[in-house]
Amino acid sequence: MSIQDDLQEPLLERLSASPEPESKIAGPTSKKRKRGVVSADKAAKKSKSKKNVVEEDELDIDKGINRAFSHMDNQLLADYIAQRTRKYESDLSSIELEDKYIPANAIQDTTSWDKPRTLASLPSFLEKYSGNSTKLWSASKKNGAPHTIIVTAAGLRAADIAREVRKFQMKDATVAKLFAKHIKLQDSVKFLKSTRTGIAVGTPQRLKALMDDGALQIDRLERIVVDASHIDQKKRGILDMKETQVPLVVWLGQNEFRERYATKSGGVQLLFY
Repeated sequence: MSIQDDLQEPLLERLSASPEPESKIAGPTSKKRKRGVVSADKAAKKSKSKKNVVEEDELDIDKGINRAFSHMDNQLLADYIAQRTRKYESDLSSIELEDKYIPANAIQDTTSWDKPRTLASLPSFLEKYSGNSTKLWSASKKNGAPHTIIVTAAGLRAADIAREVRKFQMKDATVAKLFAKHIKLQDSVKFLKSTRTGIAVGTPQRLKALMDDGALQIDRLERIVVDASHIDQKKRGILDMKETQVPLVVWLGQNEFRERYATKSGGVQLLFY
């Protein structure tokens, strides 16, 4: 199928690659502040002390990827996210910083993946870290309840990812495209409520809006994949722009996810690709 044909599908139209506008959403309140504040604050300060967290030679412009993320284990990723949060939200207090901190034990270490983190390799990445890869072709009988959510910076990138992972789409297991550009929220709501969804691909703000509405169900969710390595023509990724990093951290930090990160039964994997 051509790109032009694909963009004529329902819920998918031609759009610019610019990220969605930033919105301020309050994060959840932590109950364990004293111990947590120290860990989040130390992580942010530790990362801040590094002048160049990502070296220029790690950026592969031709492939459109930042290779640095392939070397980051879960602790380095947690530190990096905390550093970016401190940079983009410098007015946060230590307590507010802790509310947004994503701990290392919530993130799965994927440094063993030895292939370039390009769009073409994403399906193989999903198969490797899915546990039982045959489930990638399945979907819950409950509409709008994906087993995998891939979150990325912009609508056009989401469309590209959805097209790449369509190999996992079956008659009763749809790949849903969930982003804001030229797609009305109510159209996405209607789509999810009427469709069995295996994999959902979207942008942070739209995903949160659909969760808040109840159309996007997460009780069957098994993994979240953050499209971290991809960079645009300005060498920026989802964690390198305030307008995408801030809503991403808000979305990942919701209590519905925090309670299930790294738990053995009914847990949610958090993967950075």
